[in-house]
Amino acid sequence: MIVVADDEAHILHVVEIKLRNAGFEVITAMDGQEALELVKSLRPQLLISDLQMPVLSGLEVAAHLHSDQQTREIPILLLTAKGFEVDDQALSGTSIRKVMTKPFSPRDLLSQVAEIVPMTVGV
Repeated sequence: MIVVADDEAHILHVVEIKLRNAGFEVITAMDGQEALELVKSLRPQLLISDLQMPVLSGLEVAAHLHSDQQTREIPILLLTAKGFEVDDQALSGTSIRKVMTKPFSPRDLLSQVAEIVPMTVGV
């Protein structure tokens, strides 16, 4: 299972469809607080989170998850808008494994996901 968090409905939709077609169960969230609650309760294989979201940012969600023994190992793929750099210092102390810049191709997203979690269906 993968939790996808983004406040842009069209990004959520595209990512959800691509992951479902690859064989993943997908749960979506529209803000950082909802994502945090879902990850803590469901313990997915991966969190894909936008950097800039209402309530909590992707970095804030990552920090909260990393501070909890039960969720600190859940990997995170962070999505950022073009022009928003995330420096290594901001990533330290989190479980963020990859950072992708929007716009991205769904195929590239699947490739990044495949490097983090096992794929059940070919890319």
